[in-house]
Amino acid sequence: MNPVKVGLLGLGTVGSGTANVLARNAGEISRRAGRGIIVTHAASRSLRSSINDTSGIKFTTDPQDVVDDPEISVVCELMGGYEPARALVLRAIANGKHVVTANKALIARHGNEIFALAREKGVMVAFEAAVGGGIPIIKAIREGLAGNRIEWLAGIINGTGNFILTEMRDKGRDFADVLAEAQALGYAEADPTFDVEGIDAAHKLTILASIAFGIPLQFDKVYTEGISRITREDVAYAEQLGYRIKHLGLARATPAGIELRVHPTLIPERRLIANVDGVMNAVLVKGDAVGPTLYYGAGAGAEPTGSAVVADLVDVVRTLTTDPNNRVPHLAFQPDALSSQPVLPVDEIVTAYYLRLRAADKPGVLADVTRIFAEAGISIESILQKEPPAGSPDATVIILTQRVRERQMNGAIARIEALDSITGAVTRIRLEHLNSN
Repeated sequence: MNPVKVGLLGLGTVGSGTANVLARNAGEISRRAGRGIIVTHAASRSLRSSINDTSGIKFTTDPQDVVDDPEISVVCELMGGYEPARALVLRAIANGKHVVTANKALIARHGNEIFALAREKGVMVAFEAAVGGGIPIIKAIREGLAGNRIEWLAGIINGTGNFILTEMRDKGRDFADVLAEAQALGYAEADPTFDVEGIDAAHKLTILASIAFGIPLQFDKVYTEGISRITREDVAYAEQLGYRIKHLGLARATPAGIELRVHPTLIPERRLIANVDGVMNAVLVKGDAVGPTLYYGAGAGAEPTGSAVVADLVDVVRTLTTDPNNRVPHLAFQPDALSSQPVLPVDEIVTAYYLRLRAADKPGVLADVTRIFAEAGISIESILQKEPPAGSPDATVIILTQRVRERQMNGAIARIEALDSITGAVTRIRLEHLNSN
């Protein structure tokens, strides 16, 4: 059979990595897919790339040349961002072409619209590379765990944030110092907002939650909190208490609705996911039948992400002649079976907490604090008090609580901050045990 012709939109890190993996492993890929897969058309603003072998590839600066090329069967959108990616993907689908994308922002915000048009046109949209780089987490949840009711999932799904927190823990460095190094190393952009404030992770969590729970993509309902306010003191105190701070994306199904949240989180250091360091990613998924399963690997990079793109291309090629109604659904569940379960506001989530406060070093202060917790129905797990620094009237108090609704904790913190004996704001970091329950 003739090889399937692929067009690339974007020749950056992922685009070049995809082309190189396709060329280097051409024989193996053909054996798996049943046909060869070759890149014949590529679009980039600069036309510069790290593709090792450019023979047989037609280059252009106009991406519409690729999506309108009648010989192209599959368009790989590897540009990133919302526009023009959205318009190009919709045009490719309208032209009857299958689409493979690594663009988590595009899927999280516009996936519902894109998938609806794809179903109408009978084409596939594959997006394994949008979450976790080379980790096959989409396929694992959508297909490998299809016999399970997913109860919750938790992921370290942004390598930049994980690198920063790892360096803060291992070397006792400040956030700003490590961020500057991450930018120098190319892990963080000049504007690091998407990474350090959790937006990138929220895009990915939106996708994971949708395929795990069978709900529409709802990026705007993800509670998102970054790591820029995490101090090296908090990292050190967490370590003393047997925990590590990770920037976690967490989705949980509850009787009241779905929790969708990205925030710094204390995790017991004995958990495998707590020991995922540097720029690596990991996702922990709890299914009712299989129990907890962990997926670990490179969350970014040319060939790890290219590996996921090529896997999607193989899937598309395998199903080119398949009845569109019998393909694996984009979001794991049949389109007419998506759930209307609500996404809970953050005030309604239930979790445990790490609290750090500065309190006057005198009798009765802790009694006032513990009384407020008791009146709010909040149980304390442990208290750690640090001696005041020389010349300071205030001691540092660390409190770990048991699980409680966030709304109750908000009220208790407001009352504690109003005490004359408390200086400044209370630092709050959520805590998750991530056990099999």
